[in-house]
Amino acid sequence: MNPGIMMASQEGTRTGRSEDVGRRLKYIAPLRNERTDATSEQADYLGLENIQSWTGKLLPIATSDTSEGDDSTTGTANVYYSGDVLFGKLRPYLAKAFHADQDGVCSTELLVLKPQPYMHPRFLFYSLLSPIFVGQVDASAYGAKMPRANWECIGSMKLPTPSYVTQRLIADYLDRETSRIDALVAAKEKMLALLEEKRAALISRAVTRGLDPTVPRKPSGIDWLGEIPRHWETKKLKYVVSKIGSGITPKGGADSYQSEGIPLFRSQNVHFDGLRMDDIVYVDSDTHESMSNSKVLDGDVLINITGASIGRCFYIENLHGAANVNQHVCIVRPEPMIETKFLYFTLRSDVGQRQIDLSQSGSGREGLNFEALGNFSIVVPPLSEQKTIIRYLEKTGNQSNEMLREMQQSIALLRERRSALITAAVTGEIPVEEMRP
Repeated sequence: MNPGIMMASQEGTRTGRSEDVGRRLKYIAPLRNERTDATSEQADYLGLENIQSWTGKLLPIATSDTSEGDDSTTGTANVYYSGDVLFGKLRPYLAKAFHADQDGVCSTELLVLKPQPYMHPRFLFYSLLSPIFVGQVDASAYGAKMPRANWECIGSMKLPTPSYVTQRLIADYLDRETSRIDALVAAKEKMLALLEEKRAALISRAVTRGLDPTVPRKPSGIDWLGEIPRHWETKKLKYVVSKIGSGITPKGGADSYQSEGIPLFRSQNVHFDGLRMDDIVYVDSDTHESMSNSKVLDGDVLINITGASIGRCFYIENLHGAANVNQHVCIVRPEPMIETKFLYFTLRSDVGQRQIDLSQSGSGREGLNFEALGNFSIVVPPLSEQKTIIRYLEKTGNQSNEMLREMQQSIALLRERRSALITAAVTGEIPVEEMRP
């Protein structure tokens, strides 16, 4: 018997729920194998990216990011009906489950389960979101880059199955309690967004107006920019940098990546708050030398020029050894007239991000070419003022970062509490009497 069911059986005795007997998932909710031709553009199509991890909430806006490994382009989809429960077999650690309240079609990476009459759909839904169950499924997954679990293994796993009345009581209890937690998370996320907006506005004001509101001003010559300090200049980016260029896909693509060697920065490594090295890949020295035009130097600013993360940027500082970038990341190398960090703050401000938006064709953010980037208009103060602004923004940024970290930690704790509550309820750790309204 697996540990989760053993715990459930023991707790069932303590709480008076002696009927908590583990049953295999394939018997209490058999797989619905009904397929149809469909595309992800359909209004009723549900992809993995449309389901929020660990909550099962529906995300109404589909994303163009195909990193989920969805099969939406194949034209084949699973059919589901109101009352069915869906579970994502691809990257099971993401815990993507959904209780359908209407009919629809979905990715074949989502298993469609039909709860038996004695199984309450919401109880089954919460059981599938229990970290115990998700952990067991994830342990059975295969594949290094895009791990997925198969139904034979998932269907053989056991879940607690108390009486239908008890299941409904637990489901109602979890609906109430998770809603309260979700409301707290939403409020904190709103505060987090406001903090981010305040910081962004502060950066934009500093790099376009300076720190002294009393200095004489002049028209910038750009309608959306307005006035700037009289002694500042407006220049095209290409006139204050010595390089604008990106890398290429290494020969062999992902197969050329190594676990050690020379770092290769990709778009997922470049964020506004720093360069994240937890997902960095490496190439050998020969590959690095063959990409000589995209070698990274101290003082460079890296900016993502394709995909959903277009516009994200950060700078290189205290580089130890060599490094390179792929074709999705552009190197912007400043001339002595502009400080690296001032250029970074400018590109991440409304001045840079607005021009990135304006440079995109249509409604999507398809890509940013070097010519468009070079024609960006930026404001250039004297070097002494640039350094003063940098010190000011770093100081206020440290204060903002501390508040953001505290808020993020608070949200993380609430989400942990949510998951722990689900596990405790579906495995019998919480007495039934305590769940009544």
